[in-house]
Amino acid sequence: MDSAILPSTLLLTLLMFVGQFFFIRASIKDRTETARLISDEDEATLLPKLKEYFRTRSYQVTSVDTEHNQVFFEGLVRPSAFMAAFLTLLGAVGSLCLALVLSMVLAIPWFYLLGLVFLSPLIGIFYWKKAKRLEKVSLKVESPDGESSSSSQIAVTAHRDELIEMRRALRLRLCD
Repeated sequence: MDSAILPSTLLLTLLMFVGQFFFIRASIKDRTETARLISDEDEATLLPKLKEYFRTRSYQVTSVDTEHNQVFFEGLVRPSAFMAAFLTLLGAVGSLCLALVLSMVLAIPWFYLLGLVFLSPLIGIFYWKKAKRLEKVSLKVESPDGESSSSSQIAVTAHRDELIEMRRALRLRLCD
């Protein structure tokens, strides 16, 4: 083989490994966001729908701040079995690629480096332990501009995916 091919292949494989590391780390990153949403319903009809929505999503009311008209929910977010399997497979393929490239660069049989592939289940275990967490939601419902009208504004602090699902399920739109 050409003398420039092996070092460049090793460099690209190591760059792939770095990218894979950051992808795995990002899979457990906290993605809490705050959004202001608008509903066409008044506060009296919206509050029971919000409580029911969070109850069906396995959230429980932890506290109510009547002074600021705010409700706090907590729920356990379970890790995804598909994501754990996907990350494990990704780790196995990446480790296999690294083992093959290292075997060519170091001129040793590739099966000596196959032990790297057997470390890939640790990635799934890492994801499974870190992705399981207690998620907190803060919710504040108010009439826009303090006036009594048929619409309501909601200030929500929650996980990004929960905000997307809540907007879809309750037909809420973002405040301009």
